[in-house]
Parts: sequence; structure tokens; C-alpha cells
Amino acid sequence: MRTVTGPTDRVVVVGAGLGGLACALHLAAAGRQVTVVEREPVPGGRAGRLAVEGYEFDTGPTVLTMPDLIAEPLAAVGEKLSDWLELTPLDPAYRAYYPDGSTLDVRTDTTRMAAEIARVCGAREADGYLRFVDFTRRLWHLERDHFIGRNLDTPADLLNLNLLRLLGMGAFRRLQPKIGEYFRDPRTQRIFSFQAMYAGLAPHDALAIYAVIAYLDSVAGVYFPKGGMHAVPKALAGAAEKHGVTFRYDTTVERVATAHGRATGVITADGEHIPADVVVLNPDLPVAYRDLLPPRRSLLPPRRSLRRLRFSPSCVVLHIGSRQAYSKIAHHNIHFGTAWKGTFDEVIRKGLLMSDPSLLVTNPTHTDASAAPDGRQTYYVLAPTPNLEVGPIDWRGGMDRRYADELMRVLERRGYVGFRDGAEIQRIITPADWADAGMAAGTPFAAAHTFGQTGPFRPSNLHPSLPNVVFTGSGTQPGVGVPMVLISGKLAAARITEVS
Repeated sequence: MRTVTGPTDRVVVVGAGLGGLACALHLAAAGRQVTVVEREPVPGGRAGRLAVEGYEFDTGPTVLTMPDLIAEPLAAVGEKLSDWLELTPLDPAYRAYYPDGSTLDVRTDTTRMAAEIARVCGAREADGYLRFVDFTRRLWHLERDHFIGRNLDTPADLLNLNLLRLLGMGAFRRLQPKIGEYFRDPRTQRIFSFQAMYAGLAPHDALAIYAVIAYLDSVAGVYFPKGGMHAVPKALAGAAEKHGVTFRYDTTVERVATAHGRATGVITADGEHIPADVVVLNPDLPVAYRDLLPPRRSLLPPRRSLRRLRFSPSCVVLHIGSRQAYSKIAHHNIHFGTAWKGTFDEVIRKGLLMSDPSLLVTNPTHTDASAAPDGRQTYYVLAPTPNLEVGPIDWRGGMDRRYADELMRVLERRGYVGFRDGAEIQRIITPADWADAGMAAGTPFAAAHTFGQTGPFRPSNLHPSLPNVVFTGSGTQPGVGVPMVLISGKLAAARITEVS
């Protein structure tokens, strides 16, 4: 494994997102002097928090899986997860709504879930589910330590016995045909394959290795942290500060200072030079290259230019504070449209808005009433959309409002009676807003997980020309999603603390 050369005593981490915080904790545990520089007044990055007139909204991810991966950086400094976060298992993890009017509760207890599938889709589908659980559990255990949890420098790093096991399991086939080996009902096929969108791909394009996302969501369990998802970065930052990490909030880094082929620290917007032996960059990787690093072609990753990365779809998010409650919904609700493959083609290939949208509706006050004033509700509505490179959609000049109105009409047709009239607070986040926040192609989901952008083919977390610049976050290894970003922090720290 390639590692940072030269001294590594003083580390500056740019950005207090989940990857940067996990990295800072692992570095502190290894005895490094760590300073985290964050432009916002609070930690979190994409896992931010919006407060409006007594309503509290998570601005980024809302689905939390694998709390063990939060516990890991805390344990590195001797802290217990339970001392920093109060987690509630969600039951059901999701409630799925289908165009035919049927619903399916996704439960992480396999016995209860098999019974639920048998009730809705029949005994044959329930048997397929149990076989699918066995497949994805083995998939996760093979991938977790040997591929996802390792720094991979070259394709040769993939060559081990477990690669042969994955090949034998059909993990490098396409996801949709693999799902078809276990499920025949379109409803079960959808609920166990829609997660491919998290990886930036349609199920018929993604590799079967990404069935592990369905395992994390649907089998390992979904949790809600008291105080919302923003409680996770608050906890990590609190533990890091307790163990000697210095935080510089409200401080914007303008660029990485370099001399003699190495980074010497960072320059802030106020002109301050913060010296460092190593710089860790947590901003979106292509934007970090573009805005913070010297603009020389030789500093781009070898074999390809970042400009040719293929990006994941983006999304529009509605934050709604409402007088209206709905007794039949769960914490997380997925509303599938009639179209399936065509929907992915519209968003990913054609650059069009979904003509028959599938939507995620999260209702945090279902679990935590403190997120809203008494008697009120919060809703987080997510609609996948094209990213700014694929879709020629102008989100300025009223398009955001028009699309939000359309989404509310769709929800009202799907059972959310009075949704528009009940809304007291509305905030709309579009791909243009994600771009303004520093996310390449206007997507919070980074580069898509095509085969050529996965594992050792994904942009490296170690700079190819500046030997003491390291990256963390969803744009580098292992990839997108809260679990992967937390792992990326550990991998970035290993580049600094381990001896090759």
C-alpha cells in the first residue's frame, strides 16, 4: 500500500464532513496533532441541519445503517457509541407503496420479513427472500474487509481467493438479472434493487456486488439517531475535540499551499497560513482538485482526467414543515411509480425529469416529535433528477418552485391529502443548490459506481503528485453512502499512519 512520505506529525483536515471527522478520530488515536478547518459554523458537511421557525431538518442523508461503522472511529479513541448517540431501530425500515395499491413493510427481522413477503407476494417470493438474504450476507462479509475496507492502489490488489468466491457467486453479473434469480414479483424486485440509484446506476446497469446496499438497508437494519442525522457528526466532532483535535469553524480554506513538490499547509480566506505535514481534503474530490490544488495537468490522477468522470444522478429535496399528519405512513416511505426501467433511463441517460416519479418521503417526527413545534410534522421528500452534466434543466428562474408544486400534486394523488395546504414551511434544494454548495455536476452522490470508477479504478485517496495530500469522502474509495464515507475516513488515516 502506498503511504504518505515524510513527516506526518501535524495534519490539517479540510472539511468536517463524516469522512473528515472519522479520519480525524483515527489520526488522533495514532497520536497525530490534528486541526480540522470547516467553513460552516458546525460540523457535518452534507449531513447538515436546517432550523426554520421551530422546525428542524436534516439537509443530507436521512437513512442510517451500520452504526458499527460510527462506533469504530469512536472506539479508536476509547469512546463508546452509546455515550454519544441514542439510536432507535426503525420498524419497519421502510414502507413501500406500489401503483396497484399494495404496500410492503421492509422489516430487518428475517422471519417477520419472510412472513410479510408471503402475505403480500406469496410463499415463493418469501423463499426467494431468504435465499437472497443468505446471498447478500455472504456478499457483505466477503466485500467488507477484503475490498471495501482496504486501500486499493492497482487492480492487482483485487487478486485474492475472495475475488474467486465473488466471481463464483455471480457478483460481477448485472444486478437486475441477479435479483431475478431470487424474486419474480416486480414489487420485491423493486424494493431490493432500487438502492442501485445510490450507486448512481440503474439496476440493469449496476453490478450485482451492489446488492450489499440492499443488505445494509433491508437486513442489517435502519436506525434513527435522536436529534436527527446531524447528531452523528456532532457526536464524532465532540469526541474528537475531547481527544485533542482542534476545530476551526467559520474558516474557509482558499487553497493548499505547496513548495518543492509537497503541501506545506493551507491558506484561508483571511490569508492565514495553517502549516501542516499532511493535508487531508474532505470537499467533493473533483472540486478539491479544481479549487484547492495547483491547476497543473500533471497533478490530475494518472490514466484519466477528472473532467471525464461519469457522475451519479442528482435529486431535488423538499423540506416541508406541516400542520398535516398521516397516520398510515412510516418513518421512511418509498412510493414507486408505474414506470421502472424507463424512469432510470429518463434520469440517467436522457437528462429528463421523471414522467412517473418514484419518491422517498421521510417523516422524522414519526419517531422524534422534537423536530417540529407541538402538533406539527416534518417531511423530507426526495426525487431523483438528472445531474447538471446530463440534464440541460435550468433550475433558476422558477423551475424549482414549479417542480416542487408538481411533486406535491403527485403526493396528493398518492394519498397525502391536503399536503400542499398543510405546509407552513417549504425549502427546496435543487441540483443548482448542490453545485453552489461545492458538489461536482450538482449531485450530492458523487461519481457513479461504474466498473471503471470502482475500487482501484475510482479516483485514489492519495494524490498522485503531492505525496502528502490525501482525500476522503464519497468521491474517492470506497464510494458513496454514509457507511462508505465513514470507511473512507479510516482508509485516509491509514495512508498517513501505516508504514508501507
